[in-house]
Parts: sequence; structure tokens; C-alpha cells
Amino acid sequence: MKKRLAKVTLVDILISLRPIQWLKNLVVFAAIIFSRELFIGAKFLPVFYTFLIFSAASSAIYLINDLVDQPLDQLHFSKKNRPIAAGRLPSQLVASSALGLIAASLIASFYLSGYLFFTLVIYLTIQLMYSFWLKGIILLDVLAIAIAFMLRIFAGSVVVLTPLSAWLILTTMMLALFLGVGKRRSELTLLSAQQAGRGIRKTLLSYPVAFLDGLAFMMATATLITYSLFTFNSPEFAQKEFFATFFPRTLSSPKLLMVTIPIVVYGVFRYLYLIFEKSEGESPEKVLISDRPLFACVILWLASVIFILYFFAL
Repeated sequence: MKKRLAKVTLVDILISLRPIQWLKNLVVFAAIIFSRELFIGAKFLPVFYTFLIFSAASSAIYLINDLVDQPLDQLHFSKKNRPIAAGRLPSQLVASSALGLIAASLIASFYLSGYLFFTLVIYLTIQLMYSFWLKGIILLDVLAIAIAFMLRIFAGSVVVLTPLSAWLILTTMMLALFLGVGKRRSELTLLSAQQAGRGIRKTLLSYPVAFLDGLAFMMATATLITYSLFTFNSPEFAQKEFFATFFPRTLSSPKLLMVTIPIVVYGVFRYLYLIFEKSEGESPEKVLISDRPLFACVILWLASVIFILYFFAL
């Protein structure tokens, strides 16, 4: 009986850590990818450790957030089945696990880089403010999510002292805002359809649907513009001799990353379709995994970037 209880507890803890959300932390690799340093061990390993540190820190925040939202989640049509909301995990165990993960991530970041430690402290501060306060304030809740997302890209840069493009930073922030607004839009649609105000945060009810629609289109446009400017302002790379024989001289030194713009356009359009037609933007990570066209688009974009920067160009 004790073994079975321990097994259930471990599974519930793992579910509560939300490992699927760790996908967000992959953005820490952005700086070394676009600086063409991904395959340099001295750069890759610190960034990989940064990914693990932010995964631990973000999981700790999810535990705290679920503890804070437990009374509200118990009224939610789907969140009530989460281990913490369902009461399958003792509050003391959840709190101690969260504190342990925060302590471990802070200690690891301190030994890895002072800059990373400082960035992580800011990240944790914003996330804790979100859990206890900011998620109850309209607009600031979305901005807090975007800032926390953007801090990840800074973390991957400062840990190896790799410079970041200003346009890449802006693109990341616009994309984070786009995903955040899309999440709110889908949440409002789903919750209003499933329940009449039960288990819904007052902040969510404060968002007019038309306002969220406008913000979604605005952030989608901003994402496309900033990414296009990022690729346009990226360094020009000459082709390797093997590929140069197959391309005309007019393409000998182009802005190669601009080739990926149509892929990003499709990805943004597909996500807008999922938000408005299928109301599936409540969890961007689950949408990415479950929607095959969007998942294929992301893989194609990543493969194209890697090929252009590391195999096609000098």
C-alpha cells in the first residue's frame, strides 16, 4: 500500500512540475544559435545547464501557482483534476518541493555565472509577483508573462557572454505577447462556454473579447514585422563553394535568413486560426505538440535556420 501511495505521489509530483512547459526554456539557445556557436562545446554546455536551471525554477513557480490557485482551480471544469487542486498532494510537500527547486536553481546559477544568477533572481521575482498579484491585474498579467519569457533569452546570452541582436529581443517579446494574448483569448472562449463564471479569475472576465481580438492581430503583425527586420539586419554570409555552383551570382551574398520569413508567416497564421476557429490557444505548448501543421512548421523553421547558418553559409 505504501509503495503504491509513493508511486502515485511521484507521478502526481511529476505532473505538477509540468514538464511540457519546459519547451519554453529552449529559447535560451537562441543567442548561440544565431551567433553560429551552437556546436561549440564551451558555449553549448553552459547554455544547456541554463536550460536545466530554468526548467527547475519554472517548475517551482508552477507548484507555487497551483497552491495559490487551489481554491479557484477546484471550481474549474478541467483544472480541478490537477493533483494539487484534487488534493492528492499535501500542501507541505508541494511547498517544500518548490522551495527546494528554487534553492537548487539559484545555487547552480550562482556557480555557473553571476550574470545568470542576477537574471534568475529577476525572473523568479516577476514570476512570484505574477502568482500572488500581477495575474489579477488586466494587461499586466500578459506583460509579466512576456517579460519572463524574454528573460530566458537574456539568460542564454549572458551565461556565455554572447551578444544579442536588438531585433531578436524585440521579436521574442512580440512573440511572447502574441502567445500570451492568444492564451487569454482561448481561455475566455473555453471558460465562458463551459461554465458561467465558476472558477474564472476576475481579470479574465475584465477582457472584452473584441479587445483581445484586436491585441491578437496587433501582436501577430508586430511579430512578423520584427522578425522580418531581424532577418534583414542579420549579417550577410557568403555561400560555401559547393552551393555557390548551383546559385546565380545575384544570390552570392544575400540576407539568407530572409528565406525563413514565409515559414514564420505560416506559423503565425496557423496559430491565429487555432485561436479563433478551434479555441486551442489556452496552452501554447500543448498546441505545438498536438497540432501537426504547426509542429511541422516549427521543425521546418528550426531546420532551415540551422542549415543556413551552419551548412549553407561560410
